[in-house]
Amino acid sequence: QVHLVESGGGLVQAGGSLSISCVASGSTFAINDMAWYRQAPGKQRELVAQISRESSTFYADFVKGRFTASRDNAKNTVTLQMNSLRPEDTAVYYCNADYYGRDFWGKGTLVTVSS
Repeated sequence: QVHLVESGGGLVQAGGSLSISCVASGSTFAINDMAWYRQAPGKQRELVAQISRESSTFYADFVKGRFTASRDNAKNTVTLQMNSLRPEDTAVYYCNADYYGRDFWGKGTLVTVSS
């Protein structure tokens, strides 16, 4: 089992930056890929970025060049550095972990970008 806790969300002005983190606990040795998803009000949850144990990354087109995902396996932490934030980035951001093919989710952290 894996438990994920996100932190670092908040209110930021458009053009600003914010960093959110996710700490994993439990059977972390078996976690493969980790990812950040987001869900805006009235919209479906969507993939933002994915990072492997070896820190290979994938980014959704709408965040490429603005967001950077990083991972520290020793600290069981993944971080999403978000720059040049836009109002449309406003959403609850969820951490996701792939554990033996099963998905585990955190409860999310709210990021609000004001115009």
